[in-house]
Amino acid sequence: MGFLIAAGSAAISGPNRRSAPILGGRSPTLPYIHQHPDWPRFTWSAEALANRLAAVRHRQGVHLGRMQALGFDLRAEANLEVLATEVVKSWAIEGEAIDRDEVRSSLAERLGLELAGLPRPSRAIEGVVAMMLDATRDFSRPLTAERLFGWHAALFPTGRSGLDPITVAAWRPESAGAMQVISGRVGRERVHFEAPAADRLAGEMAAFLDWFEGGDDVDPVLRAGLAHLWFVTIHPFEDGNGRIARAIGDLVLARADRTGQRFYSLSAQIEAERGDYYRELERAQRGGLDVTAWLEWFLDILERAIAASDGTLERVLRKGRLWQRVGDRSLNQRQRRVLERVLDVFEGKLTSSKYAKLAKCSADTAQRDIRDLLERGLLARNEGAGRSTSYRVPDDV
Repeated sequence: MGFLIAAGSAAISGPNRRSAPILGGRSPTLPYIHQHPDWPRFTWSAEALANRLAAVRHRQGVHLGRMQALGFDLRAEANLEVLATEVVKSWAIEGEAIDRDEVRSSLAERLGLELAGLPRPSRAIEGVVAMMLDATRDFSRPLTAERLFGWHAALFPTGRSGLDPITVAAWRPESAGAMQVISGRVGRERVHFEAPAADRLAGEMAAFLDWFEGGDDVDPVLRAGLAHLWFVTIHPFEDGNGRIARAIGDLVLARADRTGQRFYSLSAQIEAERGDYYRELERAQRGGLDVTAWLEWFLDILERAIAASDGTLERVLRKGRLWQRVGDRSLNQRQRRVLERVLDVFEGKLTSSKYAKLAKCSADTAQRDIRDLLERGLLARNEGAGRSTSYRVPDDV
């Protein structure tokens, strides 16, 4: 068994054991794990997790090795693309959409990269990006209540969630009422669990932060899974808890990888498996303090996230080959913007009308740009004619 001990708990020595065992299973009178008398002394089976943990660690090492073998520019581009994906998908998990181009623009400016034709990011986007970079680039800096308050203020610079005023940069107040974790469309919401009452938050977060920066020997990857579950259970803010929980996870994974550059997106994989994510979260909340099943799921989805990042690597390599082909030949900002989008996460086929929309230009200008790109070999025409004519980046790029 593995055991997690809250600050001040006494340890009991024994083989592969650091505290007295806690019985698993749901108590009929205690619907949520934070109501358990031994909360938050989580337990898990190290033996059951060993093979999964080894597989994830191996895949991490292989993937990071491939990324380190890239040149500086391509590695920086991969980091930017993964961070942009992480930000956009973390919001998508909450059912909110944000402009990917604005996110990339903010990231590029803060990372010292030049990307032509991107829009000026809004204040809200700047705050989201600032939080993500603080979590990943400054991963060795201790996580404190003040740092979390700063992240929360960055997420809600106007002091509002949508149109509703909320308490910012402080634990949620009693006046906010019961905090329920809900998913689903309006009118068809599902309540997954109810978080601890506001009067418990100071003590709950103190225990969490003491453990988070403690010196136990929990593997950093397991620590990421435990931290996510623990923080989401407490739900200390009026809004933004899921996004901050995922930023905390990125911080821990950056510590595990020993680099502030991110080359895989856990949020992207969670968003792809959003239904399973909420089911596993609810299952963990309504069980006992044995979190083996939650950690098994976390390790599995993390391994799939790392595997999925191979697609990001291929897109970055294609971009590198494309700009190498461009060389010293000048392109206008419209052309660069569209080529970036086609090689990024473009959905469907590129037509002249889509080009005009992406480049924010007239149909005639779009046609001239496309003809120029075709002549340069930077676009190729797909089969079809007339209105169905579409284009792609050549296969040999």
